[in-house]
Amino acid sequence: LEAREPPEARGLARDEVRLMVSHREDDRVVNATFRDLPEFLDAGDLLVVNDSATVPAALTAVREDASEIALHLSTQLASDLWVVEPRQASVRQGERASLPGGGAALFLTPYRDSLRLWVARLELPDSVYPYLHTWGRPIKYPYVKGEWPIETYQTVYARRPGSAEMPSAGRAFSARVIHSLAARGVLMAAITLHAGVASLEDHEAPYEEWFEVTEETTETIRATRSKGNRVIAVGTTVVRALESASDEAGRVRPAQGLTDLVITPERGVRSADALLTGFHEPRASHLAMLEAFADRHHLEVAYAAALDRGYLWHEFGDLLLII
Repeated sequence: LEAREPPEARGLARDEVRLMVSHREDDRVVNATFRDLPEFLDAGDLLVVNDSATVPAALTAVREDASEIALHLSTQLASDLWVVEPRQASVRQGERASLPGGGAALFLTPYRDSLRLWVARLELPDSVYPYLHTWGRPIKYPYVKGEWPIETYQTVYARRPGSAEMPSAGRAFSARVIHSLAARGVLMAAITLHAGVASLEDHEAPYEEWFEVTEETTETIRATRSKGNRVIAVGTTVVRALESASDEAGRVRPAQGLTDLVITPERGVRSADALLTGFHEPRASHLAMLEAFADRHHLEVAYAAALDRGYLWHEFGDLLLII
């Protein structure tokens, strides 16, 4: 059930992937396509999207013994400090690896005692994003067949470069769907959260990611709530950003910086009323966030229906709207 290639390679437009709509009040599920999204929203509802653009964050690094490893950049901590993932390789503290074009990575310390993630200092001949667009490639995992250009990993509203992996819940949006939403009176606002690598181990909590919620977006959310309309988060990255910027009453305020917030069912979600998300393996952190929106029984019903109908998973797959 893994989506091994973009829908365009399967003869579909971006907005022709399937959409399951699950109703929490009665566990009812409705099967549709993403183009039908406006039909499930009301005039005055607000979709909050993540406008972070995906960067080609995978590099080939050469170690001192001339062996090559894949190095995935994840989160920028400072101008030259990054959380990185040497894929399927053990590195040593103080080890230095060569990067293309005269660059280098110095592995400083494990990140938060991780066995997999490191804090590294990057020494690059150019600023990081132009460098990556010259030498990097999109991060991909073994279930994806073939190589796809970075444009394949962008949402149509991506604006601010910084995500190591695509905020994939928004990939199906097209100009046509956005126009249909506007015609129905559905509003859109943006936050930014630069998504890091998603290949967490089961025991790993989500790590720091940079986010920004602007005053304009907070005012739009406040106005939406004051009129009794819904705030729909497009993806778990949006939930993390909004919750990081909200107080205990759910009031969202302007904020930016690194967030290490972990959202659990016990904590709950205060800033959004519904969630659009992809289908993914139920890792502990991802499942915990979904259970903050809907109880486990509801999610089991939705996922069972998705499995029965062959919904596709991962960044090129189908979508679930929990309302």
